[in-house]
Amino acid sequence: MNVSILQNSSKSLSLAASAGAGLLLLTYLSVFYVDQQEKAILFRLGKMVSADYTPGLHFKTPIINNVRTFDARVLTLDSKSERFLTSEKKNVIVDSFAKWRIGDVGLFYTTVGGDEYQANLRLDQIVKDAMRGEFGLRTIRQLVSEDRSELHRTLLEKLTPAAAKFGIELIDIRIKRIDLPSEVSSSVFQRMRAERERVAREFRSQGAESAELISAEADKQRMVILANAQHEAENRRGHADAESADIYAQSYGKNPEFYAFYRSLQAYQTAFSKTNDTIVLKPDSDFFHYLNSEK
Repeated sequence: MNVSILQNSSKSLSLAASAGAGLLLLTYLSVFYVDQQEKAILFRLGKMVSADYTPGLHFKTPIINNVRTFDARVLTLDSKSERFLTSEKKNVIVDSFAKWRIGDVGLFYTTVGGDEYQANLRLDQIVKDAMRGEFGLRTIRQLVSEDRSELHRTLLEKLTPAAAKFGIELIDIRIKRIDLPSEVSSSVFQRMRAERERVAREFRSQGAESAELISAEADKQRMVILANAQHEAENRRGHADAESADIYAQSYGKNPEFYAFYRSLQAYQTAFSKTNDTIVLKPDSDFFHYLNSEK
């Protein structure tokens, strides 16, 4: 009797455990989780049913439904170097990259099969087509230095709706580098060098002209200053000579004899300052008046 009861209890426990395990399995198969960095599509027997799932837990029908998730983070398309023709019919080698992510996951799945590689191929093709058209409207000078921001804005405006047709949200597109082919570089550099040399010659010519004007103005000012200084010197010298003559006249008037004697001494000092000089005069000459005088 006890053995029979134990057997029945064991069977009940086994059934309960099996039911619990089945319930857990059913719950596991009926629930799926969408991460914040993912987008999900729900299929029913291989046919897409829904693609509008927010991050969190969601329910599905086991066996009938299956879920496929896709990376919703920002991805990078790093394009290979490509040659484009400018409006001058010159080839340029361009390196670029684009930043994108899945916008409409349902459209992304139906157009490129949800394959990131295929999406990059499609996006790369439309990017290069747009660049080819825009580069053909611009010169090398505009592309290199003058029109980069405008080119970036135009490409982004054109490519955003084109990428949206594949369920792709285009975030940004940038040109990393623009190079000239080796066969073009030398001629372009020579033209640029000739242009820079022309500008340099023009600047040097303007500088030389300015230097001549400055030098002429400086010479003019120098001559005016010298003339004014000479005029001032002549005026002062004239006033000094007049004052000196007046002093001499006043002195001479006070004592003419002493003044004549003093002037004779100055004349003697000047005449006999050099020992080798010879003066031939009559003994009774006025020059020896004070030497011959007995007084």
